[in-house]
Amino acid sequence: MNETGIPDDPLLLGIDTGGTYTDAVLFCERSGVVAKAKALTTRHDLAEGIAGAVDAVLAKASAPARRIGLVSMSTTLATNALVEGQGGRVALVMIGFSETDLTQAGLRNALRSDPVLFLPGGHDVHGNETPLEMERLEAEIAALAQDVTAFAVCAYFAVRNPAHEIAVRDFIRARTDLPVTMSHELSAQLGGPRRALTTLLNARLIALIDRLVLASDRFLETRGIRAPLMVVRGDGALVSAEFARRRPIETILSGPAASLVGARYLTGLDRAIVSDIGGTTTDIAVLENGQPRIDPQGASVGGHRTMVEALAMRTFGLGGDSEVTIEEGGLSGRIVLGPRRLVPLSLAAHLHGGRIVEALQKQETRPVPSRLNGRFACLSGMPARHATGLSKSEAALYARLGPEPVALDALILSSAQLAPLDRLVARGLVSLIGFTPSDAAHVLGRQTGWDAEAARLGAALFARRRDGAGQQLATDAEAFCERVMARLARRSAEAVLETALCEDGLDGAALAGHELMRRALDGEQSVTRLRVSLDRPVIGLGASAPLHYAGLGALLRGDCVLPEDADVANAIGAVVGRVGVRSEAHIGQPQEGVYRVQVAEELRDFPDEEEALAFAESVLMRDLHDRARQAGADQAELHVTRDIRAVDVDGSRRFLEARVVAQASGRPRMTLNHD
Repeated sequence: MNETGIPDDPLLLGIDTGGTYTDAVLFCERSGVVAKAKALTTRHDLAEGIAGAVDAVLAKASAPARRIGLVSMSTTLATNALVEGQGGRVALVMIGFSETDLTQAGLRNALRSDPVLFLPGGHDVHGNETPLEMERLEAEIAALAQDVTAFAVCAYFAVRNPAHEIAVRDFIRARTDLPVTMSHELSAQLGGPRRALTTLLNARLIALIDRLVLASDRFLETRGIRAPLMVVRGDGALVSAEFARRRPIETILSGPAASLVGARYLTGLDRAIVSDIGGTTTDIAVLENGQPRIDPQGASVGGHRTMVEALAMRTFGLGGDSEVTIEEGGLSGRIVLGPRRLVPLSLAAHLHGGRIVEALQKQETRPVPSRLNGRFACLSGMPARHATGLSKSEAALYARLGPEPVALDALILSSAQLAPLDRLVARGLVSLIGFTPSDAAHVLGRQTGWDAEAARLGAALFARRRDGAGQQLATDAEAFCERVMARLARRSAEAVLETALCEDGLDGAALAGHELMRRALDGEQSVTRLRVSLDRPVIGLGASAPLHYAGLGALLRGDCVLPEDADVANAIGAVVGRVGVRSEAHIGQPQEGVYRVQVAEELRDFPDEEEALAFAESVLMRDLHDRARQAGADQAELHVTRDIRAVDVDGSRRFLEARVVAQASGRPRMTLNHD
């Protein structure tokens, strides 16, 4: 033990950037969580939120920065960029493909206006080449280097022979200093257009992740933290920040993946449904035998189905900062939550002083309530250079906004202006402020820290509104807030149930909202009695989980586990995980008696099946050892499996093909800096 009372073991610093908060946790492998802290996420510059959270957690622990032996982060940056259509401009080089291939896998839509070059070349399924011709690339390389931020290269059957991708990469690197992504580096699966899509998106994200890593490195250096920086991948494994910079596409779903790792660590449960509620979304996945399931179809995000291995996760637009609205045209005045995120009224008033409260008080005195009451807008902090291509109406609204909130009833002069405002919000240029479940929790005294008076005024404005039958929505602000909280608990139960039904191979979305399921959840007493329950407990994660999931177990007639430190489970998951990398080799038979091995960047023929398999394994072991070290592993454990396909023809075995898969895992390397 040292003078602070903390064991002399290295301290691990975990960081998670969420939609509302950035979390930081100091963790000791011997004693667990040492300290935890939060700071508001700064969307325009994530490094600011990271700095706030890390400074706060170091102050709480009274721990010197030199004791930190590892820093690991989970991030939503890649996911958000794909969802919002952001990223650099990329030149896609397609070798052996044609224009018609752009119609597959959503590749044309993903390209947008980015340039694409088609070069003759590529290989067949056995790795035999069509000659590569690079005249067009040679003619256009100088102009492209001035117009794009990165290159993506995809060749026909590159997973059987990557020679042409490597040749094009070397050509580009010799003439530019721009990053180049090759498709065979990211996936060993067949399906050229989807592999090209994955490569394009990876190249588009390189600059974003690069900026985050560089900003984090600079921040850590200024604080005297000289420890390896790791990033959580979408499958829950850790990789070095340098590794993630080259393959940023693998960090999509990083945050949800970290939450599952954290849930397993905090509870020790091997079978559970993990539901992580944040400010913007609820992410739900299933644990089986202590492991989350990997989506065999590849991660899907922002409408793009990639070839990236990631957790089988369902994401719902449901969180503490979800937009509260009333169902249009309904008689009962049913409360609708999300999927859009708003800045809560209580948070906006906390950040901007009395401006919000004064405007709400004026709206409360008006005899006729308006749909625009309790709504504000302001610029999001996105740099002005992103405000390109605005329509006349969008530009006019954008020009009237600044960093301080403006009431919508003063900003919107006609209903025609609502659509342009929504488009500005969708592009991330404008933030909307309004009533959310977080505000309801502040009114009821179940959550503190922000401005409860602003929340109460917003609830009172909602309560005054009328349903389709002309009845007031609630008797007062508190009664309306109780309805909001009950609605969030109910929607959470439906989301968990939908995930469980999908895991059983059913149409969860349709069944979870069915009238019979409604009756089962509500426990209605009638001639037909219906019950629904789960075969495993639910683990509730997130800062607001104890608040919103308190009644979840009763609704689902099962256990709901709310572990201590559930509020920082993602940050814990970022430091307790293991480094994991995998490689695979393919062995085909281009002709009788010839076994062709494609492994790493090598292609070799053998006259004997076992000799070919042994060669593939030896190269994989060597390659994986190097990759595990680059990914940050310390003393990685290696495991190799063979998948051989053969058929029996007239009593004689006939080899078809084989895959050899090698996996390495281990705890990340740590450093400890003493005075």
